[in-house]
Amino acid sequence: MSRSPGPAVSPRTPRPVLRLALAQGPAGLPASREAALTALDSAAERAAAGGAALLVGSELSLTGYVLGDRVPDLAEPADGPTDRAVARIAARHGVAIAHGRPELSGEGIHNTVRLTGPDGVTLAEYRKTHLYGEWERKVFVPGDRPVVAAELNGLRVGLLICYDVEFPEAVRAHALAGTELLLVPTALMAPHAFVARHLVPVRAAENGMYVAYANRCGAEGDLRFTGLSCLAAPDGSVPARAGEGEELLFAEVDPQAPAAARRITPYLEDRRPDLYGHDPAPSTA
Repeated sequence: MSRSPGPAVSPRTPRPVLRLALAQGPAGLPASREAALTALDSAAERAAAGGAALLVGSELSLTGYVLGDRVPDLAEPADGPTDRAVARIAARHGVAIAHGRPELSGEGIHNTVRLTGPDGVTLAEYRKTHLYGEWERKVFVPGDRPVVAAELNGLRVGLLICYDVEFPEAVRAHALAGTELLLVPTALMAPHAFVARHLVPVRAAENGMYVAYANRCGAEGDLRFTGLSCLAAPDGSVPARAGEGEELLFAEVDPQAPAAARRITPYLEDRRPDLYGHDPAPSTA
């Protein structure tokens, strides 16, 4: 199949490139909330020094993933002490931060990621909608908002968590709502490395968006996390890929790339939802 670059568009002032950092941290439960925040502060300092405007952590980045029955003890309400401390870290270093933690609400406990701006102001908060495995379904209440997104440096930035990205409908809903950069904190374990290596780049290509996939590494309890954090581009390429060890991975997002990819391969325009029997609802924050 021949793919042309699409029709010419009127020139306009290009939006600046967004440099981000993915914190592929070691597995394990931090010794304390203070220890977790100290590690985050160090990562934010290094991210800012490397020119990053955004730092993305892994799933449940501030508590560890294999929590057993400790989740109720670690859960905090939104805007609790941990969120306020993260806001101070973001403002101190002038870098936006996506961090994960168990969130206590009137409905129960959610697996939540919060995006905080470089001024310490909350931009978005997303509760994981697709819970993975018996343990997650036992301790967490699933979220019910499929699309949560915010503007950051002129980009439409959306949020999902780990297993969510493995559902094509979840990512397509973001694409239909205009998401250009999708942040996916994750805790991908062996033997599922194909998700990081193959599925994530496919999700990026079929939706014409960037996908920033930030994983853990090493062993935690009976699980071993694969690492392999990456930034997948709208054309399906992977301009930045981590190895299997601890790493602060830097990558750049070109704001012009999503629109260019969608012109070259117009999946969104050429869909036939009348044949599929359903269509992801593009509800937004």
